[in-house]
Amino acid sequence: MKRKFAFVIATVCTLIIAGCGNGGNNNSASNGNAVNSGTKTAAPAATAAPAKNVTIKMFQFKVEIAEQLNALAEQYEKETGVKVEVETHGGGEDYGALLKAEIASGSEPEIFNNGGYTALVPYMDRATDLSNEPWAANLIPTSKTPATVDGKLYGMPMNVEGYGLIYNKDLFTKAGITEEPKTLPQLKDAVAKLKAAGITPFEATNEWWSMGIHLVNVGLAHQPDPKKFIEDVKAGKATIKGNPVFEQWLNLVDVIFDNAQDNKMTTDYATQVAEFASGKAAMMLQGNWTQGDIDKINPAMNLGLLPLPISDKEGTILVGVPNNYVVNSKSAHPEEAKAFLNWLVTSETGKKYLTKEFKFIPAETNVEADAADIGQVAVAVQKQSATALGWNWDMFPDGVTQGFGAAMQEYLGGQLNHDQLLEKLDKAVQDIVKQ
Repeated sequence: MKRKFAFVIATVCTLIIAGCGNGGNNNSASNGNAVNSGTKTAAPAATAAPAKNVTIKMFQFKVEIAEQLNALAEQYEKETGVKVEVETHGGGEDYGALLKAEIASGSEPEIFNNGGYTALVPYMDRATDLSNEPWAANLIPTSKTPATVDGKLYGMPMNVEGYGLIYNKDLFTKAGITEEPKTLPQLKDAVAKLKAAGITPFEATNEWWSMGIHLVNVGLAHQPDPKKFIEDVKAGKATIKGNPVFEQWLNLVDVIFDNAQDNKMTTDYATQVAEFASGKAAMMLQGNWTQGDIDKINPAMNLGLLPLPISDKEGTILVGVPNNYVVNSKSAHPEEAKAFLNWLVTSETGKKYLTKEFKFIPAETNVEADAADIGQVAVAVQKQSATALGWNWDMFPDGVTQGFGAAMQEYLGGQLNHDQLLEKLDKAVQDIVKQ
């Protein structure tokens, strides 16, 4: 899924698959008496590591990999004897609020997710400096930016992700669309052809985060200087209403919302992906994190990724680091947490899960991945990354994107006009920054 950052992205994914890791945990024991009377004896079969009286907790938001993470935790316990308890909160839940409640209750998870930038500030009293961890030297340089403070790294980048309009190539062919639409007029043309062929153009979702984070970010990312614009909006020196880029952005929003399925107001994320994967619509605004769920329904689906245009100029996809793993210094076992993260990106088991099971585009140059591992959408992200724009939403304080999402839900339901939507987006910022 689903989340975060405004940094220069031109080189992010061009280096993704550089290098090849050599690390790994090998639990096979060798027999100290390998030679006995000139005869070599076979090494005994690997066995599970002795159980340790240690449990580390991972409080994470990425629902798409919840099942795989639990399987990974079982493997880690077999190899090391350390138990990893995974607790997942995402999708329609407010992960940030739940994490704060978890900590306020006295529970201190060893590892939790954080987007970096402004989102990291409230947790600096417990974020552990990971600058000298073995894996840090292998990171794509720009992936470090969101979680770097005063030159120190306070989070492990989860992976690199990109989003745009995922589309069903076979439905495009059926509608007679022979070229990928890259401008807004071309997208409108494709929509008309799909409708003429009796095909629903878009599968939309009512999820606040998809609209309030990913869709609003298109307007933010197209600003001449996204960081300055966001700082000016927070300071009251600029507004979203009246901004020419956001006026253009509304055209894209309308194309998607006006040409989506009838039940879009009741379509959650899981339903959106399932319906799209079943061929009920030609496009959906999502990213490469959906590949695993799509494959469960239709592994043979022929997929592509379109840019998100707001005018007659060619649009781009949006690429960034969705989140970081933060090690909690106030937890019971921060050292064991660091050991787990190191294992995740150096062991053969961990690297296999990152690419083949999670279908991640790795943020570490030593983790090798190919198209068969990460899927068609991730490959498309890599190909388009040189012209991609970035992720900006974590430059806002916690609560702003939730306000964006609520406004977008109202607009999706036809309760707001253009001006009212833009006014509510401005209000979502000021309601938080003036507290």
